[in-house]
Amino acid sequence: MSDADLVLRSTRVITPEGTRAASVAVTAGTITAVLPYDADVPAGARLEDVGDDVLLPGLVDTHVHVNDPGRTEWEGFWTATRAAAAGGITTLVDMPLNSVPPTTTVDHLRTKQRVARDKAHVDVGFWGGALPDNVKDLRPLHDAGVFGFKAFLSPSGVDEFPHLDQEQLARSLAEIAGFDGLLIVHAEDPHHLAAAPQHGGPRYADFLASRPRDAEDTAIAALVAQARRLNARVHVLHLSSSDALPLIARARADGVRLTVETCPHYLTLTAEEVPDGASEFKCCPPIREAANQDLLWRALADGTIDCVVTDHSPSTADLKTDDFATAWGGISGLQLSLPAMWTAARARGHGLEDVVRWMSARTAALVGLDGRKGAIAPGHDADFAVLAPDETFTVDPAALQHRNRVTAYAGRTLYGVVRSTWLRGERIVADGDFTEPRGRLLTR
Repeated sequence: MSDADLVLRSTRVITPEGTRAASVAVTAGTITAVLPYDADVPAGARLEDVGDDVLLPGLVDTHVHVNDPGRTEWEGFWTATRAAAAGGITTLVDMPLNSVPPTTTVDHLRTKQRVARDKAHVDVGFWGGALPDNVKDLRPLHDAGVFGFKAFLSPSGVDEFPHLDQEQLARSLAEIAGFDGLLIVHAEDPHHLAAAPQHGGPRYADFLASRPRDAEDTAIAALVAQARRLNARVHVLHLSSSDALPLIARARADGVRLTVETCPHYLTLTAEEVPDGASEFKCCPPIREAANQDLLWRALADGTIDCVVTDHSPSTADLKTDDFATAWGGISGLQLSLPAMWTAARARGHGLEDVVRWMSARTAALVGLDGRKGAIAPGHDADFAVLAPDETFTVDPAALQHRNRVTAYAGRTLYGVVRSTWLRGERIVADGDFTEPRGRLLTR
């Protein structure tokens, strides 16, 4: 490491080979060596010794709704990426909605990139969108560098992003399979949703009944059948129904090219604890019962579920009314995802290495960034989070960097204080102090 310009040292460095005391050498923003803890520091290199705090790879969040431009009052690249940095996330991939315009043509992608370029505190990539009428735009978007394409199988909640019926899904998936792209899917069946009781009002139990598990299960089964037929790559977004897990496991065993994510709110919050009228807990599909959560954790542990992402989907506070039928559905979780997951994981006997695998290594692999992101290893970007894993804090919404400080975690005591976050060898936030934006725009 004779040409290193930075060395980060910790008694606990999480590497692909395990956790150990180490010195991590960085040259021009890239990790060049992971050496013994007491390795000599080359002349001219700066030493940053973080002591017993854990040095882990920056998290990679592949499911974020930044809403910029068009609904910037909901969120924006400046605030979303500050929240990400504060939470130890160094890379995010922006969903094609709820911005206006949605990322469904190359021109719209360029608009999004122009808006993000000077506001990103962390690295940012983009998903494209698959709509009923944009099959012709999918390959150009792929060639322009989107990481894949999102589709809904039921109404998305915004008019400019309509869902696909089964025939439209088949056409889009056939086109995407032709260039070996990735389709990521909000899988709820609209017919099952329409048949479910729709009472409205403040009772969470009524809202939960309106988004039944069989809506997810049926939509996932249909998606698996299409993927099997076309040998296509598909990814199930924000799985909440544990009833779909046997189907998913069978499909994967059969060689279907299927991956699956879930979210911190499904793994840390339960339907039984949601107060009536508290629509900060509303998301679609919904937070389900504790017994369902236990099965999601089991599937995460055995690899049936690949990864954990936030699905950060904020809105203005006035849209979070006490009527679950009309309130905006989305959980704001960027800044709190790591401590929320670590708090729940440690209570279930998991280690930080597991959390890093679910929220960094596997998410980086999902979007093909695993050669650059998601690991403390030579050749990777020097993206780090420094975490005090045994320290606790109580969630104060006023301390969040999100544009609208509405959170389902308000008042909760969580383990894991992010001391600092580093992007390509530069400290971008420490103890609440941020640098100017240094994020880059990523392409596939």
